[in-house]
Amino acid sequence: MNLYQKTRDWLGAQLEDMRLHLARPDALLQLALLGLLTGLLAGGVIVLFRVLVESIQNLALHGRGPDAFEALSLAERFAYPLLGAILLALMFRWFARGLYVLGVARVLERMAYHQGHLTLRGFLLQFFGVAIALVGGHSVGREGAHIFLGACTGSLLGQKLELPNNAVRTLVGCGTAAGIAASFNTPLAGVIFALEVIMMDYQLASFIPVILSAVTATVVSNAALGNAAVFSVPVMELSSLKEIPLVILLGLFSGALAAGFIRLVRAIASRGKSWSIEWQMLAAGLSTALLGMWIPEIMGIGYDTINLTLVGGYGAGILLLMAAAKLIATSICSALNVPGGMIGPSFFIGATLGGGFGHVLAHWLPGLDIQPGIYAMLGMSAVMGASLQAPLAALTALLELTDNPQIIMPGMLVVVIAGLTASELFGQESLFITMLKAKGLDYRQHPVIAALRRVGVASVMDKRFVRSQRLVSPEEAWKLLENKPRWIVIVEDKTPRAILSGIALAGYLEAQYDGVAADIGDTEEERGETGEALIDLMKIPGKRLELAPIQLHETLQEALEKLDRGEGEALYVRRMSAPGIWRIYGILTREQIESSYRL
Repeated sequence: MNLYQKTRDWLGAQLEDMRLHLARPDALLQLALLGLLTGLLAGGVIVLFRVLVESIQNLALHGRGPDAFEALSLAERFAYPLLGAILLALMFRWFARGLYVLGVARVLERMAYHQGHLTLRGFLLQFFGVAIALVGGHSVGREGAHIFLGACTGSLLGQKLELPNNAVRTLVGCGTAAGIAASFNTPLAGVIFALEVIMMDYQLASFIPVILSAVTATVVSNAALGNAAVFSVPVMELSSLKEIPLVILLGLFSGALAAGFIRLVRAIASRGKSWSIEWQMLAAGLSTALLGMWIPEIMGIGYDTINLTLVGGYGAGILLLMAAAKLIATSICSALNVPGGMIGPSFFIGATLGGGFGHVLAHWLPGLDIQPGIYAMLGMSAVMGASLQAPLAALTALLELTDNPQIIMPGMLVVVIAGLTASELFGQESLFITMLKAKGLDYRQHPVIAALRRVGVASVMDKRFVRSQRLVSPEEAWKLLENKPRWIVIVEDKTPRAILSGIALAGYLEAQYDGVAADIGDTEEERGETGEALIDLMKIPGKRLELAPIQLHETLQEALEKLDRGEGEALYVRRMSAPGIWRIYGILTREQIESSYRL
């Protein structure tokens, strides 16, 4: 055996050991290293995406910058969204194969029902689809694309290495955090969003890899694109505690607006789901074009408009008009499957609402020395937190984006009030869940299921087993028990059919030795070559369970679902070691799954 083959075999053995170890919920070191790798890869993908989009935008917008749609002529502002819609319709018609729901909603759906397995097709559709939408001026954000691309990078890495699904789910969370961190230069907000929205898990084994991934992606992004803040604003604070009631009022308005935003998205999605993808894209493009002709600030992401709003560059009337127009345009684009995110638009809507509110207050209450910019900041966080039902991520993003520690106390207040207003007063779920349900994709989270998803079958399976043919001689039966196995795997036609308790076989043999009547076959087919009677392991008394296969990479949740569907009474854990050759790693019963959860 040459050195190359020895090295390859050694690496294969190490990878196999890593797979088995990663099935455990406490495989911290290995997950940390994989999180670091995910951050590097996802950060590189985000940088590539931003460079591509911003370069094309700069050319399309006559060198005025990647978000300067105001520089376009009236005809161009009408033509760009329509041209983008046509290109998106063609791309989805030819390549999507029904894969229309992308962004964060898609990540949530794949985490809930597919163990975080995302596809290369989805990656490419998101990458190029969002690029077309942003260049065309559609009212979507890039953050949803960054989250999906980062999550997809982590998922594809895990699938390529054939890692257990609980580890793949963690890498999806790592990629999510990396996407937000590289997008906004906000690593902490990325971590909080991944844990709060995507993973819903604050275990140490999830927390550490996600942090490493977010930090690594931020380093990659800063090295390639610089570390300039997304929003440049002076430090501002409330002039006095007399403004607290006004902050509460802004929270109520923001929550009500977020609830209206969610309802509008649901209504449009429900009405448009029967349309073909071509009509959906054209309707979204035409709506954006008509609104953008007269209010071009709502086209694209709108970060330049947010910056001007934060420093008081607009008056109350135009700010409130832009908030309404952006809400309508974003609702239409999101509901009609235009690829892109909703975090950036929620920032825009919140900033313009808050800025307009602040200007009105400054006019009505001149004695309070009100700064409209601080209300714009608070509005950003409030609308994001309420519409996405992610209060911690919204508050953390506000702090990191504005670099203003004075914003924490009023920010906490406005985010909580806005979130309660949207969810409790108006009974709305997050935009992501609303989008899934509008497309006929249900979404549920249960603490027991969440716990089972964190554990791979390999960490719980019982390795104390031996394989045997159905018919064995007494001497072969005694040999099966030499190492005191817990289970005897009964194989027929090269397929495991059932398991028999080792104790049951031992008891049967002891009884036979003592002369007790036995159920030994007496036909020619049930006798060995020497004519001795053979033992039928499918007939002797004892605990016997029918078997069904489960793959080594699957989780306890998937195992429990197989048992609940009646596919078998127990499961044998397997993995293909060579083409057509399956290796059995262990046995898994319902009692083991339930014991694992109770522990």
